[in-house]
Amino acid sequence: MDLNYIVIEGNIGAGKTTLCKMIAQEYNAKLILEQFADNPFLPKFYNDPEKYSFQLELSFLAERYQQLNQDLTSRDLFKPFTVADYYFMKSLIFAKATLSVDEYNLYRQIFNIIYKSIPRPDLYVYLHVGVQKLKSNILKRGRDYEQGISPEYLSKIQDGYFDFFKQQNDISYLVIDTTNMDFVGNQNDYQIIKDLIFNKKYEKGITRITI
Repeated sequence: MDLNYIVIEGNIGAGKTTLCKMIAQEYNAKLILEQFADNPFLPKFYNDPEKYSFQLELSFLAERYQQLNQDLTSRDLFKPFTVADYYFMKSLIFAKATLSVDEYNLYRQIFNIIYKSIPRPDLYVYLHVGVQKLKSNILKRGRDYEQGISPEYLSKIQDGYFDFFKQQNDISYLVIDTTNMDFVGNQNDYQIIKDLIFNKKYEKGITRITI
């Protein structure tokens, strides 16, 4: 499968950024990582979601568009492909889980206008992890503002991803259940994931794999 642009996504704590970094380092790929650490609304949102959800989602929408528009249109001739730890549609999924109905309807109008101009990935990889393991991973990485994330919120995000996959069938989605895998500490698990990404061919739509 000829891959020029790969997205590796997942729920909060799924390990998507770690896997992207591992692949980019091994293959000398161009790496696009979501810039969220400096967003001033994120800690405020986790403390008071109702008050700050719309500001947060709009700020992420603007940041993601600016970054992807810049990074995906500037080709690095010395990099064989690009790997990113998020896709623009992530904005819509998280907005649906956090905004009121009226806010979400307005947000989606803005999103739809921008989304048309974003390049589609050759392969979209989704790391599916059970909610309990996600909570464990979030606890281990120790970001204070994430510790209050509820299992219900993680489940809503997870459902949002799968709803989007079913609606947008113009992309090849590879869903890998990594709940029982450790691709960071286990070289064999990492090799399995690499083989699934680089040595297989996938049709448009959803392909689900459980290891």
